[in-house]
Amino acid sequence: MKVRLLYFAILKDITGRSEAELTLPEGTLAGDVWTSMRNQYAQLAGYAQPPMIAVNEAYARPETRLRDGDELAFIPPVAGG
Repeated sequence: MKVRLLYFAILKDITGRSEAELTLPEGTLAGDVWTSMRNQYAQLAGYAQPPMIAVNEAYARPETRLRDGDELAFIPPVAGG
C-alpha cells in the first residue's frame, strides 16, 4: 500500500523534505512508521514515543492501522511567543 507522509517543523529539517510517498505492507501501524523513522534518522533515536499523529487530517494514536492512500503526519511540538 502507498501512504503519503508529511514532515513538519524540526522533522522537515531533519529529513530535508516536506513529504514522501511510502510503500508499506498491509497492517502497518502509524507507530511502526515512527519506529522506522527513528531507525533511519539518528536525531530521532532518543524519541521512543512519537509526537502527535494525524491520519487524514484527524488526530490518531500510534495503534492506528494505516490504509492505502492515507496521509500520515507527525506533528512535533512547536514553541513560540
